[in-house]
Amino acid sequence: MSETAADRVKVIEPRSGWRLINFQELADYRDLLYFLVTREIKILYAQTILGLSWAVLQPLIQVILFTIVFGRVAKVSSEGVPYVIFVTLAIIPWTYMSQAMTASSESLVRGQQMLGKVYFPRLIFPVTPILSKLIEFFISFSLILCVAVYYRIMPTLNLLLLPLFILYMIMVPTGVGLWLSALAIRFRDVRHAMPFVVRMLMYTAPIVYSAASIPDHYRILYCLNPIVGIIEGFRACFLGTPMPWLYIWPGMITATLILIGGVFYFVRMERVFVDVI
Repeated sequence: MSETAADRVKVIEPRSGWRLINFQELADYRDLLYFLVTREIKILYAQTILGLSWAVLQPLIQVILFTIVFGRVAKVSSEGVPYVIFVTLAIIPWTYMSQAMTASSESLVRGQQMLGKVYFPRLIFPVTPILSKLIEFFISFSLILCVAVYYRIMPTLNLLLLPLFILYMIMVPTGVGLWLSALAIRFRDVRHAMPFVVRMLMYTAPIVYSAASIPDHYRILYCLNPIVGIIEGFRACFLGTPMPWLYIWPGMITATLILIGGVFYFVRMERVFVDVI
């Protein structure tokens, strides 16, 4: 039986409703993702004298300033740990999360010229800064190693949990970036609000102080902030102190919900990006 022209017609309809990520589609466009990640790094450090050294220099300056202001002048308690290593173990993951969240939230608006020209998974846009900033994180991670060697901090079994906290650290800006990048397409207020939000998050996280200084009756609510668990987990991994799971689990639940919700919201709104850009 011969096939007619009508039998060969393929109808393409817009997808609607709540859907999961099409991972096969992302795999098909992995070369584009690789190109955008490398381009992001090259553009950021193009025509600079120090190049990738800025990935270490920026958190190093913060560590020095915080050590002088909060460690020496304000004498904030660091639970008997040298304040330099105490704040370094917080600054490095925080720098990654803050920069990744900001860049991811602005990714669709900055790439709006590409959105209407050719189709590819829009998820590539918010994921690109998450991966490019991760490369900077591993470069700046050398600062932690240098401080640990200087203070002769010996590794313990807690260090085996470090990959878990790195994954936890990646989840937070990914989830927030998916939510905010989709919202920023329709509401440009997101771009103006992000610097303020990042500053507020910095002081609601135990970067310059310990989470143990929070009163007991506020601690459960405080630990719902996923950044708390990440920083306290990094400190426990390197310092060998008991793992503070009571600080960690509430934030992990929050981060998981933010990530899952961000995935569903982003995929649902993906079909209208070009219309409202």
